[in-house]
Amino acid sequence: MQPAPTPPQPLDVLREPIVLIWAVLGGIGVAAVLSLAPGQEGGRLVRFGLATLVIQWIILGTLASLYALQRPLARLKARYILHIALALLLILTVGVHLAVASLAPSGMRLVLLGWDGQLPRAVAIALIVGLLAIAALQNHLRAQALAVRAKHSELEALQARTHPHFLFNTLNAGAALIHTRPEAAERLLLDLADLFRAALSGPRLIGLEQELDLAKRYLAIEQLRLGDRLRVDWQLPEKLPDVMVPALTLQPLVENAVCHGIEPRIAGGCIDIRLALQGTTLVLVVQNDLPDAGTTTSGHNVGIRSVSQRIEDMTLGQGSVATQVLDGRYVATIHLPIAEAQV
Repeated sequence: MQPAPTPPQPLDVLREPIVLIWAVLGGIGVAAVLSLAPGQEGGRLVRFGLATLVIQWIILGTLASLYALQRPLARLKARYILHIALALLLILTVGVHLAVASLAPSGMRLVLLGWDGQLPRAVAIALIVGLLAIAALQNHLRAQALAVRAKHSELEALQARTHPHFLFNTLNAGAALIHTRPEAAERLLLDLADLFRAALSGPRLIGLEQELDLAKRYLAIEQLRLGDRLRVDWQLPEKLPDVMVPALTLQPLVENAVCHGIEPRIAGGCIDIRLALQGTTLVLVVQNDLPDAGTTTSGHNVGIRSVSQRIEDMTLGQGSVATQVLDGRYVATIHLPIAEAQV
């Protein structure tokens, strides 16, 4: 499994040439708006040129300060870095404002500042522009993070689809059943075909009954291989809710339960699968016995992380997967939002 790509950080984005270009152009735009404000002294072109100079000092000074503080800021979360960037912008606005007011001839101060010489107005304009810039930067970071997630999900999906372990075990089990139990071998191959067809079809929504059927087909294959060592307890309502869920939501968690919980146990174990509808939330719970003491496995994390990310992306952050060890059993709980029209 390849390591997950690191999400983009604000300092990395601020070093991109396109961001620097937009920062400079944004400063020029603010200067143009200020130069067109009525009731100002001096010519508009003069006010525009001087306001551009002052604003660029503030913008480039803020970026330079962030670059200088890159090492200590790198340890902070993105939202704290954005707050610090806004604070630096306001501090430099005050500093440049006071410097211009103290160095410029008294007759030119209003023209240079372009803000009627009022410090609160200058700070207010800087605050508004800074908040807009932060909002734009957050959207940019969110778009890049989603792109990274999508790429990582594609890599994980491709690796999961081409992983030979489950395929080889299933084919070997089918080969062993061909002569002794040909009907079981045929059913095994049909179930395998359905599972791969669902995996290769990509992210999509399917009916809950169809999703449960995929998990049952997978467990049927594993029960042919593990025999009595694998026991499954389904706890489903008499009438399944007629709702749509992301494809391959349950099956990967069941596969984790088999591979990392039941298979390493000498005596095998039991998987409990429960389903309930709580208001507009569909709750799926998968519990399995833990491996014997001293048994090492690769753990549940890879599959859980992949399923959790896919559910979060396909439900716009409203769905989730939570895991815990409770009373000697591994418990994975899926929460899926369901539209009220479907309930």
